[in-house]
Amino acid sequence: MPRTATATPAFRYTERDLVRFRETQQLAYHCAEQVAAWIEPGVTERQTTAELRRRLVAAGVQDFFHVPFAWFGDRTAFRHFHTPLQFFAGNRRLEEGMPYVLDCAPVVDGYTADIGYGGKVGENRVWDRLAADLRVYRELILAEVRARKPLNEVYAAVDAQLAAHGYDNRHQVYPGRVIGHQVTRTVTRGPAGVNVFGFGVRTLQTLGRELVSERLHGRSPLWADGRSSRHAPTPGLWAVEPHIGFRGVGIKFEELLVVTEDDAYWLDDDLPHVRRWTATATTEQATTPPTAEPAAEPAAEPAAEPTAQEATR
Repeated sequence: MPRTATATPAFRYTERDLVRFRETQQLAYHCAEQVAAWIEPGVTERQTTAELRRRLVAAGVQDFFHVPFAWFGDRTAFRHFHTPLQFFAGNRRLEEGMPYVLDCAPVVDGYTADIGYGGKVGENRVWDRLAADLRVYRELILAEVRARKPLNEVYAAVDAQLAAHGYDNRHQVYPGRVIGHQVTRTVTRGPAGVNVFGFGVRTLQTLGRELVSERLHGRSPLWADGRSSRHAPTPGLWAVEPHIGFRGVGIKFEELLVVTEDDAYWLDDDLPHVRRWTATATTEQATTPPTAEPAAEPAAEPAAEPTAQEATR
């Protein structure tokens, strides 16, 4: 049975706050798109994170929830990751056909965003299939949270969908197996721009305070599949990052989910992955021929779309 929290907090943010969180998220995705246009075969993960940081700082970012990350090739699926140090950018060079993931968490005036951007260089049919299917997880998570399902049950629903697709859960590799975490406005006055184990000092102070506060009420600001997440979604902002994989290809999105006392919605739909899905749906609709008159004999069933397994053959 899910734990019953001792108190349900009221939604703490004003409309103005949500605008500022949205602006920070837009800034983060804009910089990620700029870097995606900049990278090419031969660049390393370290060069990419340095470029991402440079663009974020130039755009007005004052601090980071965590340092920027970049993963290339099978590292997008966290293959052979055994220690937290392996998440940091390395010397892996981007090659033609490789997928990549950019992840950054800028802070502007205390307003935090945490985003994930997936892409590829050249052709990769498996990535195409995963990128299209990622939309299912965005819709599933929102529906489950709106139904006020306990967070660990939402996590389990994502796992069930992964099994149905034939993919595997890669967010379980993150420390704590988290699929998401709460985001708050940072008000701590510690030194900006100073990082410890990849997290900003202000972040650690704020997160530590939230952990203690939420634990006292039977909740956790970290969203995973364990006992600490056996409670209804806590009102506030959550950075949600379903990360799916198939063999050596991984992809994710990460964006802010707004949870109120009785509803939930994604903070912004004007994001690269949402625009990609919308454009694909529009193209498919435009190229679908009008329905023909019924034939005398039943038409053959249309061929199914290739699965990820077939795409690799």
